[in-house]
Amino acid sequence: MSDLEGLTRNLIKKGYSEQDIIDRIVQEYHDFKDIDNSLAIKYAKAIFEECQKSDISSVANPFIKELLDINNANVTIGKQGVGCRGAGDFFVHKLIAELSETDKKPFLAPTSLDDAGAIRLSSITSFNGKRYGHYDLIVASKMEGIHSRLSDFPFICGFHVTRAALRDLYVKGAKPISIMVDVHLGDDADVGKLFDFMSGVSTIAELTNVPITAGSTLRIGGDMVIGNRLVGGIAAVGLAKRKLLARRNIKNGDRILMTEGGGGGTITTTAIYSGNHEVVKETMNIKFLEACEIVLNSNYINEIRAMCDVTNGGLRGDLYEINYEANCGVNIFEEKVRNLVNPIVLDMLEKVGVDYLGVSLDALLIFCSESVSEKIIGDLKRKNIRCDEIGYVDDSNQVFLTYEEKKKKEILPKFRESAYTKIKQEIGEETPESLKNMEKNIENSALKALNKRKKIIKYIKNLN
Repeated sequence: MSDLEGLTRNLIKKGYSEQDIIDRIVQEYHDFKDIDNSLAIKYAKAIFEECQKSDISSVANPFIKELLDINNANVTIGKQGVGCRGAGDFFVHKLIAELSETDKKPFLAPTSLDDAGAIRLSSITSFNGKRYGHYDLIVASKMEGIHSRLSDFPFICGFHVTRAALRDLYVKGAKPISIMVDVHLGDDADVGKLFDFMSGVSTIAELTNVPITAGSTLRIGGDMVIGNRLVGGIAAVGLAKRKLLARRNIKNGDRILMTEGGGGGTITTTAIYSGNHEVVKETMNIKFLEACEIVLNSNYINEIRAMCDVTNGGLRGDLYEINYEANCGVNIFEEKVRNLVNPIVLDMLEKVGVDYLGVSLDALLIFCSESVSEKIIGDLKRKNIRCDEIGYVDDSNQVFLTYEEKKKKEILPKFRESAYTKIKQEIGEETPESLKNMEKNIENSALKALNKRKKIIKYIKNLN
């Protein structure tokens, strides 16, 4: 895929001549499209003209200039590891969560760094009356992004992103009621790619009996981006009564259960791009969602503190985030965890050199009181869902891993999640030497964005 607008702006900034830039854009068109040269030149000139005219460096009005300008951190998304589910990503998402805060507080906010967010219906002014009969109803919502490396495999892409969105509602104790689709395709993507993606989405909708209610289909960058990439996300809404299984509910002494991890989008990506295509079928199930249904419909739901999925940065990353939110510590038994990883998936991960503790396994974590631990394990086993107690919660504020020989080791998230494709392994997982300076610049950029918001809100309010 080629971002013609981004390319043009970058070449202008580097001082390339107009003719050199047009020639480069024309070449990009020929690389992606079967197009007449005169038409490619016509398009290239139009793009160059638009990029020139939209340049804000010559804007005189300071309000307009600030409105359109970016408070750059001078740190790229890739260098900071945003989206790579490690310490670098967590740092940025904490700032994003803070920027999302407004005077109207939700019941479960982005600052909790939980799987989904929620509002309590009674906190919505128009629903405050008892006559509605839903005083304790909680509305949970989730937005799940498409796994970027599955763009060329749209059915499996749609399947896994939809399953993941519903998964994040279930772990908060909410029953999904609605699926919404936002999909963007490059200008050269075949229309069949859209249909195959929607087929994957609707497969999960059919299996879980949750309807698709709305959506949006757009081209990436309109006419300014060429290629056949597919990006976007799935939003979902769910309802919970009275109780939300949030991470903040976790208590010292709680037991930690885990179900079998066969993987989702990440394991699928690892399998495809390492040439282990047969492993993909191990991810084709809805056992996670079925396990949640069993727990939510049980008579011991009040003994469940919280649930979450092993995704962001693997078990290592998830436990780190959970400890941060719940102000607790955990001790995990490595052998118990390893035994719950799908053996075919584990064999592949070991073969390609991926640390299974740092990658998404699509396993369910259940934090519960000791009294119901065995009951949950038994109920899931009867439905052919493997589950075991893998550890317990303590007050250490650390994540400890105890190995078979009783060796105990603290584990921390790396700067990026486990490198599960060849290109990720080449880029590496190590923390940049300039991390402190990068974080300072990023924090300053976030603060400027917050101040910009305040200024624009004040401006709009003063219009009345």
